[in-house]
Amino acid sequence: MVAGQDGVYSIGAVVKMLGVPAQTLRSWEERYHQIVPQRSAGGQRLYSRDQVDQLRFILEELDRGMQPADAHRLLKDRDRFPIEPRPGNEDLITVLLAERDPFGADLSDYFLRTEGYATRVALAANGAREALEREPVSLVVVDVLIAGGAGLELCRVAHERGIPVLAVSTLDSRDQALRAGADAFLQKPYDPLRLVSTVRDLLGTSAYLDRTVKAQ
Repeated sequence: MVAGQDGVYSIGAVVKMLGVPAQTLRSWEERYHQIVPQRSAGGQRLYSRDQVDQLRFILEELDRGMQPADAHRLLKDRDRFPIEPRPGNEDLITVLLAERDPFGADLSDYFLRTEGYATRVALAANGAREALEREPVSLVVVDVLIAGGAGLELCRVAHERGIPVLAVSTLDSRDQALRAGADAFLQKPYDPLRLVSTVRDLLGTSAYLDRTVKAQ
């Protein structure tokens, strides 16, 4: 068995380490079927080190206001698309996420931070505008539908400041976003790895933008 995946910790030990009631752990196991401990010969639950780390991740998301079901869904996506951090000074590059969907924001935030970028999350248009005014931002990911459609104006503001813009939306708003100043567009749902590669391109050679423009 791979190190980190073998059952080591009793449910009592996990309760002490994480401060989560045993009843909650059992409830999550039965409801979401995601963090399922091994069973000893006597039927005792045994959690692996990896599972303890997964539970810590769940608790961090709950502390940020996420519901248990959404936190488990985010964990599932995180484990489905593992990314190795890149070496270097990418942590100096800040990506502003102007998102209307808290789950989508958390997922994008996780993948970009894992890639090495610093991130700022704004769930409202006003907060995004304030971040653009007060903080050094290298790129903005804008949900076109944030605050009922204020994303296009955010695209214009960022473009006027010379900041690259990646617009995203559940609707096919490519033309409107590009006219508003966006440099590239992704329609939801998209693979998180595609988001990361597009951000990389826009901060580097903008290869994705070139392909998008040539395809039109």
